[in-house]
Amino acid sequence: MRRSWLWLLKNTLNRVTTRSARTGRGPFSLVRHVGRKSGKTYETPIIVARVPEGFIAELTYGEDVNWYRNIVAARGCELLVEGQWHQISAIEPYPSDAGRDAFGYPAKLVLQVLRRNEFRLLRTS
Repeated sequence: MRRSWLWLLKNTLNRVTTRSARTGRGPFSLVRHVGRKSGKTYETPIIVARVPEGFIAELTYGEDVNWYRNIVAARGCELLVEGQWHQISAIEPYPSDAGRDAFGYPAKLVLQVLRRNEFRLLRTS
C-alpha cells in the first residue's frame, strides 16, 4: 500500500510541485540528489524551513524514501529554495520541538496535530 502511494505521488503530484519549486513561488523547494545505485541525478520537491545553519526538512514519509537515503549516502546534495541553489554539506537529526518551531505558524500547528517528529537539518556550506 505504501509503495503504491509513493508511486502515485511521484507520478502525479511531484510533477506539479516540481514546476512550482522551479518558479521560486509557493512552499516547495527542490532537492537535487544522485541515485545510490544508478548514479542518475534526480530532483524531488520537498518543503523546508530556513534556519541560520541551513534548512530544516520534515521527513513526512520517514527515512526510507529514496531522496533522503541518497543524500545521506552522498553526504550532501543541492537544494533549490526560492529560485536559488544552495549546497548542502551535512545532514543531521534535529530536535522535534525546534523542527516544528522552524516552520512557524500555522504549519507548526499542523505538524503538531499530525504528530510529526522526524526533522533533519540540511546544513549549508
